[in-house]
Amino acid sequence: MTAQRLAVLRAVSSQPHVTADGVAEVAEVEIGAISRQAVYDALSVLVEKGLIRRIQPVGSPALYEDRVDDNHHHVICRICGRVADVDCAVGFTPCLTAANDLGYEIDEAEVVYWGRCPQCQVEGRLSTRLDPPTDRRQSQRRTV
Repeated sequence: MTAQRLAVLRAVSSQPHVTADGVAEVAEVEIGAISRQAVYDALSVLVEKGLIRRIQPVGSPALYEDRVDDNHHHVICRICGRVADVDCAVGFTPCLTAANDLGYEIDEAEVVYWGRCPQCQVEGRLSTRLDPPTDRRQSQRRTV
């Protein structure tokens, strides 16, 4: 494990759901100069090794987190972009069971919930450019 990879891992651990640019900023403070390419390379290796997780909500840059030990999901405010973890549902969960697995051995389901966070609700903020594309939302609604 190199100093750059350790700095990247610590950056992801300190700021869940952080972008690569955010990781670079934190890592630069810790170790000084680090190229964007080194950050992307380190993120790629850490994801490949299962030390961090990469998520990419529709219309957003990739986000990284170090919560990799479970099959949790995410809730995203379509107005301010805030992301939070949501534990996987227990009990009867029809949306996590494929109607037809097409012969796949399914071992994980990725669910993203979209809405308005409590702060944006209180402030009366309405949808902005962070909305996922309309056609994508409609196709997701039909399949769920």
